[in-house]
Amino acid sequence: MKHSSTVKVSVSNMSSSTTTDSAELQNLIQRFQNNNKPHLLPHMAAKSSAVLVCLYQEQREDKDELRVILTKRSSTLSSHPGEVALPGGKRDEEDSNDIATALREAREEIDLDPSLVTIISVLEPFVNKKGMSVVPVIGFLLDKKAFRPLPNPAEVDEIFDVPLEMFLQDKNRRAEEREYEGHKYLLQYFDYYSEDKEISFIIWALTAGILIRVASIVYQRLPEFQERKPRFWNQPN
Repeated sequence: MKHSSTVKVSVSNMSSSTTTDSAELQNLIQRFQNNNKPHLLPHMAAKSSAVLVCLYQEQREDKDELRVILTKRSSTLSSHPGEVALPGGKRDEEDSNDIATALREAREEIDLDPSLVTIISVLEPFVNKKGMSVVPVIGFLLDKKAFRPLPNPAEVDEIFDVPLEMFLQDKNRRAEEREYEGHKYLLQYFDYYSEDKEISFIIWALTAGILIRVASIVYQRLPEFQERKPRFWNQPN
């Protein structure tokens, strides 16, 4: 199923305080345009979901750093309780496309106003073992201060952020070999300690795979480690 899309946006009339961020946004748009053929499918597969990869730029240790917003799912959920995930979920009938699904779910889960997010691209879907299509929608948050995270307690225990570049680095990472239908693959695990929350998080499996893909496009290089992705993800190796 062809599903890649790059969305054209304008960042004109920005205030001087956002000049650096808007320049980074333009750089990101160009990188995703170089990676994708512009195309957006309004009609999604029956078993379809979308996640929002929401990036923003922040100064850390005297340098500008791209970071991505993640959640820790509620421990009371029946599916993947307590796991780290990107904001997102299954499509509703009223969702016009994957972008609508990702933005709606982000608002429901972490109270992220869709008007704060500039959509950059929609990537080819990943497919999980159950045959569910998971479409990464890439967005950029120009005004991070305007976003005041509020977790929906029924769905989310924690909201946190991590540097995007960590998903290309062979640091605080391990891999576990698995086998499915005779094919051996590696599941990647990334450990991250949030100093703000004084909590350690593990980002792994499909979420890690999506973020490795996004980081590879943004930084225009391969990861420092062997990936060996599951075939059922339907992603190029």
